[in-house]
Amino acid sequence: EALGAMGRMYGHGKGMASSALPYRRKPPTWVKMKTEDVCDHICKLAKKGLTPSQIGVTLRDSFGIPQVRNVTGNKILRILKTNGLAPTLPEDLYFLIKKAVSIRKHLDKNRKDKDSKFRHILELAKKGLTPSQIGVTLRDSFGIPQVRTVTGNKILRILKTNGLAPTLPEDMYFLIKKAVSIRKHLDKNRKDKDSKFRLILVESRIHRLARYYKRVKSLPATWKYVSATASALVA
Repeated sequence: EALGAMGRMYGHGKGMASSALPYRRKPPTWVKMKTEDVCDHICKLAKKGLTPSQIGVTLRDSFGIPQVRNVTGNKILRILKTNGLAPTLPEDLYFLIKKAVSIRKHLDKNRKDKDSKFRHILELAKKGLTPSQIGVTLRDSFGIPQVRTVTGNKILRILKTNGLAPTLPEDMYFLIKKAVSIRKHLDKNRKDKDSKFRLILVESRIHRLARYYKRVKSLPATWKYVSATASALVA
């Protein structure tokens, strides 16, 4: 019960999904390498500067060792500790510090240059990217984890001030797009009862969202979802 209630660090989910290791703890029959050889390879890779997780990936991909613990009886980090080759900082903490340092360097160079911060967002919006796609692109290509911490505004607010905000909220747009595609499918496959049921659920969500967006004034009070003309909204 305690595990079921435990939350995630970077999300609202409380699921228990994780990788499922084989129940059998003995090394597979195809692993012919001895324990001493595996330990030697681990030490050699550590001396080259590889982290424990990189060593595990290399052993898996190059030497066919799925689990070091099953072959040697010890985890990679414990083997490194016994040989005096363990990293001074835990690996996840090291990479988080490295990320924080790179963000600080970026902010030192671009602290007052707000135009350059906004320019990337506006260029991506002009290419037709949605606010969430812009956020992902800035994170992966420019190393900006949170636009709000850098610019002081969310992406959607920046787009609104520059007259580039989408006419429909993003979640509403994609729900309507989904409903249109289901309707097209049903025109060709009229007996698909499951799709009919899914269409009812999707359109129900659209109506609920529309009520919410009218209440917060993101949509005009006269806006209405009509299935016959919905394809024009997402064209």
